[in-house]
Amino acid sequence: MMIQTVIEQKLLSAFDPVHLEVINESSNHNVPAGSESHFKVVIVTPAFDGMRLLPRHRAVNAVVAEELAEKIHALALHTYTPSEWYEYYAEKPPASPKCLGGSKVDKATI
Repeated sequence: MMIQTVIEQKLLSAFDPVHLEVINESSNHNVPAGSESHFKVVIVTPAFDGMRLLPRHRAVNAVVAEELAEKIHALALHTYTPSEWYEYYAEKPPASPKCLGGSKVDKATI
C-alpha cells in the first residue's frame, strides 16, 4: 500500500477530520522519481479545539510514528480547528517552505 494512503487512513481514523489533504511533495526534492519521502498534511478537525500548535503536531506525529521512523523523511503539518480553517484559509492550503536539502543547497553558502 502506498505510504500516502496509509497516512490518510490513519489520520481519518484517529481524528475524523472535516478536511484532510495528504500531499506527496517528494517531487519537489532531490529524491528519485516516484519517491514517497516528503509529505504535507493539512488537517482540519474539531479534535484540535482548545489545543495549542505543539500538542496538535505531537498528536499527528504519534498517529504516523511508524511511518516517520521508517519511511518518511519530512512531514510538513498544517493543523487547524474548523473555525481557524474557515477564517484564514477556506479552500486554499498554505504553501510549504522551499527545500534546501541535497544538491539544491548552494554549498558555497554553508
